[in-house]
Amino acid sequence: MRGFARVLFGRRARLRWVHLILGGALAMPYVLVGATAVGPVTGSQDVLTDIWLQLLSFAVGLPLAAVTSLFPLTRPLEASAVRWLCGVDTDRLVHDPARGRAAKGRTAAWFTLHLGCGGVIAGMSLAVPPFAAVLIALPLVAWLDDGRLGLPEVLGHPWALALSPVVGAACLVALAGCAAAAGALLAHGAPRLLGPSPEDRLAAAEARAAGLAVRNRLARELHDSVGHALSAVTLQAGAARRVLDSDPEFVRAALAAIEDTARRTVGELDAVLGVLRDGDSPGTGPAPTLDADLDGLLRRVRAGGLRVTATVATDPAGLPPVLSREAYRIVQEGLSNALRHADGGARVALRITEARGHLDIAVDNPLGTPAPCRPGGGHGLRGIADRSRLLGGTAEAGPAADGTWRLRARLPLKGPVRPEGPV
Repeated sequence: MRGFARVLFGRRARLRWVHLILGGALAMPYVLVGATAVGPVTGSQDVLTDIWLQLLSFAVGLPLAAVTSLFPLTRPLEASAVRWLCGVDTDRLVHDPARGRAAKGRTAAWFTLHLGCGGVIAGMSLAVPPFAAVLIALPLVAWLDDGRLGLPEVLGHPWALALSPVVGAACLVALAGCAAAAGALLAHGAPRLLGPSPEDRLAAAEARAAGLAVRNRLARELHDSVGHALSAVTLQAGAARRVLDSDPEFVRAALAAIEDTARRTVGELDAVLGVLRDGDSPGTGPAPTLDADLDGLLRRVRAGGLRVTATVATDPAGLPPVLSREAYRIVQEGLSNALRHADGGARVALRITEARGHLDIAVDNPLGTPAPCRPGGGHGLRGIADRSRLLGGTAEAGPAADGTWRLRARLPLKGPVRPEGPV
């Protein structure tokens, strides 16, 4: 019994009732417009008092409501009302203006349904409670009447007086039941008429995918630039500390490399943060490339204690900008791994060659002592694989039988190069 009462008079049922009353209030101007057309056509002066003419005016006004629902703000306003009053989850509704014939048609159907059901329930809410109150109070009225109030003779029978309060209460329950059923109907139909269409879901999925791609790209850029810089600075500072008294020249070179690394990394960090601030627009500085920045990268890595042998059998200046940028990041990550995992003074071989329409990058370094695993680390090789795949190439890395760690990346010079934006 308590559950039945909650369905008819609970908070959700009351809010949905309010939603229906609002629909009835919105329907009133259209009913009045319909009445101005029904009166002259029928030749009646009782349009506002005759129940059948009122229903006819209501039927004429609903198509007008469907036409006016084509205004862009209709769907956002209706979706907000459905969310707060009908209890429909917001992710099942679209709060943007309807665009396209199908979306506008579904919005018009919803608006017509809302005003139609709301007009009926609002009319019942105005008429039924006074009638039910009279029936409930009829025994008292009959006792006070004593023939002076002119009640119909049928209401004077004892069985009529006994049943009238029950009938009045039943009318109120029936009104609540009709309101609850209409509210449930609207709540059930709202996601279908105000919810996302297949095109909306596809657009939302594409927007989420684009946002995820930007986040992944920023994560790769931060990992490759800032992560490399911190690794290089840490090793350079450690190497300088160990030979502070015995090799001042090396210390000065290490400090100069630390200064240069920090300055360049601040510029790259500004570029990445510029994307975060301004969307997908360029940052405050150009992205590093093989042509302009490979020599500086090698100098900074060598200042950290690695003995790098670099073989560049191609012209970096002739590479496409996107390929040059991504290739630089792959080389940078390969050398960063060597800095972190190879022992100090280890020999590292870097080869950048061009063959059969591809740019081949190879980094070989001794395995050395494994570096402690950092929480959240280990994304560098995944970033290399992502960059290679986006360029239509391949990448692989792992230990070799001769005790070295080998990184290989093969990138097409021409082909499905898909730039990710200027970072």
